[in-house]
Amino acid sequence: MSRLPFLFIITGIIGFVAFHVASSLSLTQWLTEELRGPSGWFHIHLFVLGWATMLAMGAIYQLVHVILQRNIYSEKLGYAHYLLFTLGLVGVLYGFYQGDIYWIAVSATLLMLGILIFAYNMAITLYRAKLWNTVTISAACALLYLVFTAVSGLLMGLNLALGYWVELHGRLYGAHIWLGTVGWFGLLITGFSYKMLPMFYLSHNYPEKLQKVTLLLWNAAVVVGVLNFLLGEITVLLQLALAILTVAILVYNAHLLQIRKHRHKRKPGAGIQWSMYFNHAFAVAATIACVYSFWQPEQLLSLEAVRLAGWLYLGGWVSLMILSYASKIVPFLWWTYKYGKQAGKPGTPVMSDLLNDRYVNLCLMALAVSTALMLAGLLTNAKLLISIFGILFTCCSFLYISLISFVFRK
Repeated sequence: MSRLPFLFIITGIIGFVAFHVASSLSLTQWLTEELRGPSGWFHIHLFVLGWATMLAMGAIYQLVHVILQRNIYSEKLGYAHYLLFTLGLVGVLYGFYQGDIYWIAVSATLLMLGILIFAYNMAITLYRAKLWNTVTISAACALLYLVFTAVSGLLMGLNLALGYWVELHGRLYGAHIWLGTVGWFGLLITGFSYKMLPMFYLSHNYPEKLQKVTLLLWNAAVVVGVLNFLLGEITVLLQLALAILTVAILVYNAHLLQIRKHRHKRKPGAGIQWSMYFNHAFAVAATIACVYSFWQPEQLLSLEAVRLAGWLYLGGWVSLMILSYASKIVPFLWWTYKYGKQAGKPGTPVMSDLLNDRYVNLCLMALAVSTALMLAGLLTNAKLLISIFGILFTCCSFLYISLISFVFRK
């Protein structure tokens, strides 16, 4: 088994810890400040790239192998991707911290090269496998949106360094965020959920039509949302994008219930059970947000609304889904790597021995509560509550990531 996924996953865990340390040093007050500034950019990119994307890439390298039953096109390209992406990420974060736009532009180029290598490696792997279904198509779309996210980010970096396309900067900024959040993370999580949940629920003979509906609607939401920002933030288009996305989320949740209904295993593990809770909570929140967008359209892109939506989506659904799935992915990878050749022999531990499911349940429960409290603090715009709940959220995060990390000691 390749060591490549471990490089990304372990680096992602380091990024997760680094984000919470940096956030704690400011008592989470960076969330209450102007997000379009060095501090906001630093924390957001550390979270999105250093944690969520880094770990997701590691999971993709292994999950694609599981789904396609074949090796990736080039492991050497995978290591080149890791080197360029990590160097570019460190450089971009340093540039944001120092406020050095030229450093940002150069480092963003390295990031871009790393992402292009990753997308090329995965595209060739998918093409050669010729196994096209909602899982692989979702992954392919997610990769495409990741490339577009990188391109728009690089253009903004060049814009800051050279002063070109000034009138397009704000439009690229909105498209960059939408592509990265709704496009890259949204289609990646929904697509791999179609594989993860049936695998751990042992579900068979469930209908798959809603997977295709979700895929079409989610892509439509991405396209309409990007057009809204590139054309100049047209309220009606943004409302339409949110409405389509909400319907996609509801259809996605309906399909998850179909998968669970056809299960042959009542207890798939705490991580999978909590992923279902997080998906359902996300559907409720998205519905409320959609209704609010038609009730108060003038507040759609206010600082408070963007901050709350960003935390709900990234700090809530995306991060909690990755953490939930990590409780299955990390033990599986480590057991396969360390004990795969000893399977069945006396004294060989089983996969469930690597991670206590009861502790996973308690930690995810604590994370769910602390995330909800953070949302309450942001909703009321109370700086003291944001600091208190932010520290609580960090403590719960440290506890859970430590639990996941201890798998590597077994």
